[in-house]
Amino acid sequence: MPVLLPAVVALGSGWWGIDRQNSMWRDESVTYQVAHRSLGDLWDLLGTIDAVHGLYYVLMHVVFALWDGGPAALRLPSVLATAVAAAGVGAIGAGLAGRRAGAFAGLVFVALPVTQHYAQEGRSYALVSAAVVWATYFFLRGVTAGGGRGWAAYALTLGLACWLHEFAVLVLVAHGLTLWLVRVPSRVWRRWGIVSAVVLVTVLPLAVVSAGQADQQLGWLGRPGLAAWLRFLATSSAGVLLSRFLVRGAARMTVRGGDRGTLLACLALPMLVAPAGVLMTFSLVRPWYVERYVLYGMVGLALLAGAALDRLAGLRDGLAPVARMLIVLVSAVVVLLVLVPWSMLVRSPESRKDDVVAVAQAVGRVAGPDDGLLFMPARRREWLLSYPSVYGRLEDLALAESPAASGTLQGVELPAEMIRQNILAHDRIVALTDLPGQPLDTVVEEAVKRRALASHFRPCERVRVRGARVIVYARAGNCGSGSEPPDASIGGGPDRIGPAYARAGGHALRTILRHACSRVHPWRRSLMSAGGYARMLAGDPVGAFAGGPDEHARARRLQLSRAEATSVRRGTAGGKEHAADSLSG
Repeated sequence: MPVLLPAVVALGSGWWGIDRQNSMWRDESVTYQVAHRSLGDLWDLLGTIDAVHGLYYVLMHVVFALWDGGPAALRLPSVLATAVAAAGVGAIGAGLAGRRAGAFAGLVFVALPVTQHYAQEGRSYALVSAAVVWATYFFLRGVTAGGGRGWAAYALTLGLACWLHEFAVLVLVAHGLTLWLVRVPSRVWRRWGIVSAVVLVTVLPLAVVSAGQADQQLGWLGRPGLAAWLRFLATSSAGVLLSRFLVRGAARMTVRGGDRGTLLACLALPMLVAPAGVLMTFSLVRPWYVERYVLYGMVGLALLAGAALDRLAGLRDGLAPVARMLIVLVSAVVVLLVLVPWSMLVRSPESRKDDVVAVAQAVGRVAGPDDGLLFMPARRREWLLSYPSVYGRLEDLALAESPAASGTLQGVELPAEMIRQNILAHDRIVALTDLPGQPLDTVVEEAVKRRALASHFRPCERVRVRGARVIVYARAGNCGSGSEPPDASIGGGPDRIGPAYARAGGHALRTILRHACSRVHPWRRSLMSAGGYARMLAGDPVGAFAGGPDEHARARRLQLSRAEATSVRRGTAGGKEHAADSLSG
């Protein structure tokens, strides 16, 4: 039960809404395009950028060769990896604190919003977590059983994790702290040291290559801000409190008398705190920290929470049956109220920074056959490269060499003067830009694009979609309107998680009320008003539910035509090469 149940729940949770309302954000677009390149082109790319994701791209290349199933195929490896990770969390929890604690830990891991988020992400982070979880399982086997097989399996799984993303190596810090807290004999330290050295040597070639790419790979990052430190402090504090609860207030966590809760805390708390803490501290000098790079640290929180729930369940066993039933019902309601809105949010386009499907739909609607196309900045070319049926019929005015041909993610752009000449040779241009308020690139090519459009064109139409703007520019007299066009916002709504969470919560409550009252027509109107009141309490007194019928209709108008969506699902490509920007890692 502690292994199978979390895995089955993870599979069901991952498959639910896997298409994310037919949306895909730019990092997933990178995976889709790069994985569709030939192995030779992929090798050329990895010599320039994204070597850290090389093994994952090869894996996805194989997946698409076997089944080019569009968003489902893109995200299926992450779903399966999350199930494998959940099974591993259950196995670790069962071994350290009992079967019920293991089952609780696995289910908590699956229920965590961040787990659900990356279980449906076409990137490598769920796979890294799965490999780290099972490396930790074999680490415990090596420590407790002392056999060579456990240590060998530990080396293999941790090496795999590091080749999927080299920051998985930071789990060695956590495991070292565990050994220190448990006070293992010197022979265990020697074996762990040998395995650690083997893993570090194995991953060294990847580290050398990716270090040379770090400036262009991670140059967009800044030092961790106050919000990141506060989140880290809150998560770490929760882990410390749970650990103290498990060790019954022990001043220092050492294994005394085989206390299973103490042993689990000695493993889980370092996993939660150490990888993120080390990377954040290092990022004060070299900004390399992004929370998803150490996603596997959430395994520590799940283990602590699972063991704490097991401890509470043991206390509940001494209560009267009515009291036990009441506790179960209240707990279930609280869990649903907290998790259902988050679960709905992570399965919607609002959970990501942008939506390349919505961008492609907007461009397909406003662009004419003779229009020029500009990406401002150039890295936003990724917004259309997954949809060659749209991108291929427009002239990319700044592109000199395609991404695949140049061994890059975004392609190589023309010199500034040639870009200017191409702009002036057109009467209408479709520009894809960031939303207002984003910093402008200062390179000369981007400055030339802005100056040429401002001097010789005027905006005729602006369409705002999730995380992007599509602006149609035309020469004076060709717009057909005498006034400056406002932004036409389609779908997506505000680019903020907080309001989106409130809307998701309101929609969840409204859906529950609708189904509960579908056969009691005289009461439906008043109950829907109650749903609106709950929405107002959630901080959204004006907006409708993000997933309500009207919003669904508007969202459907954003989707690509059936033929275009089918072409992407089947992997057809025309006109342009697959490529995109992976600078967000």
